[in-house]
Amino acid sequence: MKNQDEFYRKLKINLEETTTFPSKYMFKFIIPSDNAKSERIMEIFNNTGAVINTKPSKTGKYKSLTILVKMKNAEEIIIKYKEVTAIEGVISL
Repeated sequence: MKNQDEFYRKLKINLEETTTFPSKYMFKFIIPSDNAKSERIMEIFNNTGAVINTKPSKTGKYKSLTILVKMKNAEEIIIKYKEVTAIEGVISL
């Protein structure tokens, strides 16, 4: 957990130094080809105006989700990452 806290602390600093908010932000996730997991991620971004694109892997075992959404600040981005990565099997890029 400490490594995650450190990662999010550094991410917040980096975002605040390099981004003028509000700004569009691109999230990328890899998930098993499990519709329930995909739906849970879509629910997290529901009512945010997000544009969500999915692409299956060559073998069909996984799919990538690219989510483009306008975010108010760095903290809001980190909250979304934490919500999504709480879903088992999700890899954030």
